[in-house]
Amino acid sequence: MCTAAAYRTKDFYFGRNLDYERNYGESVTVTPRKYALTFRNGETWPEHYAIIGMAHVQDGYPLYYDAVNEKGLAIAGLNFVGSAVYHAPVQGRDNVAQFELIPWLLGRCATAAEARKALERLNITDEAFCPGLPASQLHWMLADRETSLVIESTADGLHVYDDPAQVLTNNPPFPMQLFQLNNYARLSPDGPEFRFAKGIPFQEYSRGMGGMGLPGDLSSQSRFVRAAFACLNAQSGEDELSSVSQFFHILGAVEQQRGLCRLPDGQYEITLYSACMNASRGLYYYRTYDNPQWTVVDLHREELDESQLVSYPLREKTEIFRQNG
Repeated sequence: MCTAAAYRTKDFYFGRNLDYERNYGESVTVTPRKYALTFRNGETWPEHYAIIGMAHVQDGYPLYYDAVNEKGLAIAGLNFVGSAVYHAPVQGRDNVAQFELIPWLLGRCATAAEARKALERLNITDEAFCPGLPASQLHWMLADRETSLVIESTADGLHVYDDPAQVLTNNPPFPMQLFQLNNYARLSPDGPEFRFAKGIPFQEYSRGMGGMGLPGDLSSQSRFVRAAFACLNAQSGEDELSSVSQFFHILGAVEQQRGLCRLPDGQYEITLYSACMNASRGLYYYRTYDNPQWTVVDLHREELDESQLVSYPLREKTEIFRQNG
């Protein structure tokens, strides 16, 4: 289970929590402009926009979980198990395998508007990357400085939705997630307005009572509501440190702690990592479950006209600063 969000101050920020019970050796990976992207439909792009994001590199290919390109267009894939349906290749459409979608969009599109146009011809296919690595059931949040979109491939085709909530979690499909916000329309960062009945001596006995009723469980629908409330009401300074800090606090509102979500095999789902991309500047920040310190990789400090992937293993162990020591 996962949560993605978009946040805009002076710059545009995008990121996600990746919640799962184990990792797959993912790393922060830069795909430079001249790394040849070869697609299963026969296309090869010898040059494209540079990309940075979190990926599992398999046989020299970046299987991106989330990423941003040099133009500031960002995307994250989130589990959509039981709802995602991919289709056989269709003549006259752009047939792209599920695992190719992120580089296909970020390699060619500079804006969400360009991506929306490209998606009009897209058909996502269920071709496996390799034996033992089938197509993951996902949907995607894509955003730039101006617009946030959700992309879902279901039994009745490909859907692209505007996302005014600026967040995405997992099931149910996005229109149902968004509709549920109607049940929380009275929540507010301000104090409550007592409307229960006349004559009752209501007392505002605590700060934060305007948010009473905000769901606190770890289900994807509850995380959607909680993340939207946090994201849409978040306030921070315009500077980089304030913006990144606030973004990580937004993700912290829906992170998962070990022991709270036990799986049938006895393992626990946790927030393996949280990522914050400054999409305006090509900065990829992350923190891991056991290392809350921010680590950053700068896209523009790499040689972007090269042809080889560059990967940085995650820093998973925390460092303690001994202030008196």
